[in-house]
Amino acid sequence: MTPERFAKGMTFDEYVRFTGSPENLARPGLDVRRGGRGLLDRRVDWSAYFRDRYAKARLGEAEVAAIRWLAAQPGGPAKILFIGEDWSSDVRRDLPYLARLAEAGGLELRVFPRDGATIVMKGLPEPGDSANADLVREYAHEKNGQKFATVPVAVFYAKDFTELYRYVEYPAIYHKDRIYEHYRSARPGETADEGRARGGRELGVMFESPFYDVWAHAAIAEILSALHERLVIGGHRG
Repeated sequence: MTPERFAKGMTFDEYVRFTGSPENLARPGLDVRRGGRGLLDRRVDWSAYFRDRYAKARLGEAEVAAIRWLAAQPGGPAKILFIGEDWSSDVRRDLPYLARLAEAGGLELRVFPRDGATIVMKGLPEPGDSANADLVREYAHEKNGQKFATVPVAVFYAKDFTELYRYVEYPAIYHKDRIYEHYRSARPGETADEGRARGGRELGVMFESPFYDVWAHAAIAEILSALHERLVIGGHRG
C-alpha cells in the first residue's frame, strides 16, 4: 500500500453519497432477504440507512479510550482501508461503527468498493476487472485452502503503512453460517424455496434486532484486542 493508492479511496461521507448515486444504483446487487442469493438487477439505495445507522452508532467509553491509547503508541494505528459493498449486511453492520472508531482515534478511513460492473460471486477478480481489483486480490480472504474476494475487509495500518491487523467479514462470536442455515432450512410442511424465502424475511428482522449492534461492538472489541496484542506483544495477526 502506498499513500497515493490509499488516497484514491472514499471517505465515509463520500462513500455514503456514492451508494445513493445513479452510478452505484445501476450496478447489480444482492439481497439475502429475498431468499437464496437474492441477485438484483439494480441496487437498493442504502444511503439513508447508512446515515441513520451512523447517527445512532455509539462507542462505549472503554472503546474510545482504547483506540486513543492505541493510536498514541509508537507504530500505532493511523489508517484504515475498508473494502466493502452496500448489499452486504456485514458491511452495513460494521462500517458506521468503524467510521466512529476512526473519528475517536483520529485515524484516516478510506473506503473502496469491491466490485465493478458485475459481482464477484466466487474466486477472485481478474486484474483490471474493476478499479479496485488489485486491492481485492491483495487482501483476498483464505479459507479451507481457497482464496476468494469477500466483504468487508478492514486493514489497519501504522502511519508508514505497516499492516497491523486485518479484520475480515464478521467477528468470531457471530456464527453466521450456522445462523443462516438455521433460518433458511425448510420447516415441516415447507418446500426448500419456501424455507429460503421465509428465512430471508426472518434474517431481515434479525438485522433490525439489538443483536446486530451486539455483533458490531464485538467486531470493535476484536479489532481493539488484536491491535493491542500486536503493539504490546508483536507479531502479525490477520
